Amino acid sequence: MCIYIFLAMTSTTTPTLPCLCAGIRRATRAITQRYDKALRPLGLTITQFTILQALSLAGEITQGRLAEILAMDSTTLTRTLDLMNRQGWIAKAYGTDRRERRLRLTPDGKSEYHQAVPYWQKSQESLRIQLGKERWDALTKLVNDTASLIAEQGDIDGAVI
Repeated sequence: MCIYIFLAMTSTTTPTLPCLCAGIRRATRAITQRYDKALRPLGLTITQFTILQALSLAGEITQGRLAEILAMDSTTLTRTLDLMNRQGWIAKAYGTDRRERRLRLTPDGKSEYHQAVPYWQKSQESLRIQLGKERWDALTKLVNDTASLIAEQGDIDGAVI
């Protein structure tokens, strides 16, 4: 296995990684860089845009539910939300239980989101053209189905050592 990876890395093409997780993470980093570059003129990252988009679609939502929808760990989400709150893009309110935090877009957040949509759409369309419709549709379905399947089954580790 180590020899295979070494030989693959000497090639001029991107090497195939034997680990599904490593390959998907590499692809997501490359895609993230592309969207971040597109949104950079606005001082926005794709992670922030995604949160703005999710809140735009969901309306008011709990932080826990937002974390589930985006499959984000609590620490990363809290850190990003704090930054967005300081920017004035989101408002936080406590639910009936003080541990529950409810989130919604502020008027500034809605404005930031609507300003960013054309930049996001341009990057989205460029990637769709590069991949081709068939691969774009198949990849979109695959990633959504995978996320749903894993979420439905919970944190089950089927590894046998």
